[in-house]
Amino acid sequence: NIIRRQRQELNLLIAELKDRDRELNDMVTVHERHIQAWEDDRQKILALAERCSLLTSELNERNAIIKSLTKRLKFLESQQNDSKITLENTQQKFKELTQKVTDSSVHCQALEEKNQSLHCSILELSAKTGQLQAREQELLNMLQLKDKALLETTDQITEVTSKFKSLEGALRTAKLEEFSRNREQQDLKLTLNDVLFQVNRMKDVLSEKMKETSKHQEEISHLKHENGCLRSELLLAVEEAQRKDQLYRFAKSKQVRMERELSSLQQVCVKQQRDLHFLHVNLESSQDSRQ
Repeated sequence: NIIRRQRQELNLLIAELKDRDRELNDMVTVHERHIQAWEDDRQKILALAERCSLLTSELNERNAIIKSLTKRLKFLESQQNDSKITLENTQQKFKELTQKVTDSSVHCQALEEKNQSLHCSILELSAKTGQLQAREQELLNMLQLKDKALLETTDQITEVTSKFKSLEGALRTAKLEEFSRNREQQDLKLTLNDVLFQVNRMKDVLSEKMKETSKHQEEISHLKHENGCLRSELLLAVEEAQRKDQLYRFAKSKQVRMERELSSLQQVCVKQQRDLHFLHVNLESSQDSRQ
């Protein structure tokens, strides 16, 4: 009975140990799945972090391009303002010189009319050369003075004309520069509109990426929370496995003790069977002797 009970207990312990071993194998499998899922989530987080850094660097480059284009636009606007001021000054000088040329032309016309009248007077006086030689000499002196004044006036007119031509060339050059600057300004405005459109689009993309980043951060925090829970569960599982291992060692030591006790009991049973056999033989020999 004792051996049977001990065998039943051993069978129960062996069945319990098998169940514990099966539970441990299931827990190890679940733990490996959790570790693989955590590694996949970690790889996803690393990929998202790298993509976020790439988008940040691209945004910084676009901001640098926008700053450089803004500086260039301000510089061109300042150049355009300077060109406008220079053009206004040139136009003012051109008006002044035009007024001077007009005054000189009027004065020259008056001198020409006076010279014409003097020429007529000379013709009239030349008919009276015999009578008015002294008057002719005076008129010749006056004519020389008038010719000298006329030459000076002609030189002034020539100088004013050359200045007028140079001012016309400068005005033409300024107009061409103004046309090229207006064209360049229109190109820059178109470029600026394109850049502003790209900036707005990049802002929209950035807002979407920020939303995605916030979602990923929430997922990361959720994964961190799950990782903490998994770690706590892992610690509990490890503690439970340690307890099961300890129970297994206790059960194994108990089994060893039971086997030792069973072997000792078997030895006792063998000895008792030998004693019974010896007693039985002695009994039979005694009965034979009695007979």
